[in-house]
Amino acid sequence: MSRHLPWALLGGLVLVQISYPLTGGGARAAVTVATVVLGYTASVSHALLTRGPRAATLLVVVTTGGGFAVEALGVATGFPFGAYTYSGDLGPRLAGVAWVVPLAWTWMAWPAWLAAVRVTRSRPGRVVLAALGLAAWDLFLDPQMVAEGYWTWRDPHPALPGVPGVPAGNYLGWLAVALLMALLIRSAATGPGPDDAPMYALYLWTYAASVVAHAVFLDLPGLGSALWGAFGMGLLAAPLAWSLRQEPP
Repeated sequence: MSRHLPWALLGGLVLVQISYPLTGGGARAAVTVATVVLGYTASVSHALLTRGPRAATLLVVVTTGGGFAVEALGVATGFPFGAYTYSGDLGPRLAGVAWVVPLAWTWMAWPAWLAAVRVTRSRPGRVVLAALGLAAWDLFLDPQMVAEGYWTWRDPHPALPGVPGVPAGNYLGWLAVALLMALLIRSAATGPGPDDAPMYALYLWTYAASVVAHAVFLDLPGLGSALWGAFGMGLLAAPLAWSLRQEPP
């Protein structure tokens, strides 16, 4: 049963995410929180079941604890993402940070790392590719969450073409944090594992579903976030999909 838990959690996440475009207001915020909690639990449980308590603890300390620390720093000082504030729509805030946000860092950091480990044997290459894979997710995440009013930038300029409301410097901040996280968690998984398929599926589902949602279902301004996200996350998703096609796990 334990080895099937990440798959079950991923299945729940998919069902909840499918309901997102059908909701609004408080129900949509609840769906957002449920999605993050399911993604977080899937990643942490997978790390625990496949790599052991030390790896899972390292993942949580670096990405959940580190995610909270950098978000609190960002809210207080504007560094490294730019000046922004969270609304109360996602639940209670600690040091100005919505409680669910640090969980999101963990949710995507683990599958991004395992995807990079699968794609390349180069240790520096894994760090860079995992960081790109994590940071590029924000090309989808921020435009969607800003459109919902979950957080707001004081000055969202200059922005990427076609993606208003989010300063371009925010993505550089994400990349810097993601690089540091990848460096710190790299010992948690030094090679592909026989039971890593749920995390590959989680990363590829997030990529494909985000492209479709941003292009079709979310009523965002233009196709900017869909195109930027498709390119950015595709830098890891495409070679991962190719690797899985060539040699299934």
